[in-house]
Amino acid sequence: MSEHTDKRYEEDLTRLRRSLVEMGGLVERQIGDAVRAFIGGDRALAESTIERDHEVNHYDVDVDDQCLRLLALHQPAARDLRFITTVLKITTDLERIGDLAVNVCERGLELAGSTQEPALDLLPLADLSRRLLRESLDAFVREEVDLALKVCQDDDVVDAMHRRMVEDALAGLRRGSEGAIELVAHLFVSKYLERIGDHATNIAEMVVFLVNGRSIRHVAVPGSKSGGERGDG
Repeated sequence: MSEHTDKRYEEDLTRLRRSLVEMGGLVERQIGDAVRAFIGGDRALAESTIERDHEVNHYDVDVDDQCLRLLALHQPAARDLRFITTVLKITTDLERIGDLAVNVCERGLELAGSTQEPALDLLPLADLSRRLLRESLDAFVREEVDLALKVCQDDDVVDAMHRRMVEDALAGLRRGSEGAIELVAHLFVSKYLERIGDHATNIAEMVVFLVNGRSIRHVAVPGSKSGGERGDG
């Protein structure tokens, strides 16, 4: 019975890891599709991306349930307990990134049919934010602290790019641009992308906790100008 229980326990941990990775892949796809829909004015893609958010929410609930079952049935300790609590936190960040992808699509739908030229060049920021998410998940899968710390450092670049977007948007509004509505929508999307970078950083910080058993939240990461857990505020 002991051997059977241990085997089932390992299978449950493997399934939990796989579910989180699948959720991360789906969320990364959501970001890519949302940005393409916004930049390309693709209403159909925006609507299908919004519709697919229910799959992200399903993963969120399922992963939470798996974690709670593991905690209740096996009472894990030490390394396994860190793993499960890390997954619980990461799935929250992934769900919020999924929500931000929906927000991007909604701003795109509001601009559907607009003939104005793009107000801001969002593609570099979008590519970087998506890369940080992918690298934070890679760091989790490989349990690679150096890659996780790199994500924390690179988030400063995301922040700087967003600040430049804000400056460009304000300059455009001061000029009385005819595309003020488009400019504001692009600025909102820039903020969403900056938040995605924050959530990717949260994931990276949890990877450090998983591997080293110490939290680096609210602590300045070497090579980074900021530290601490990010949120949606």
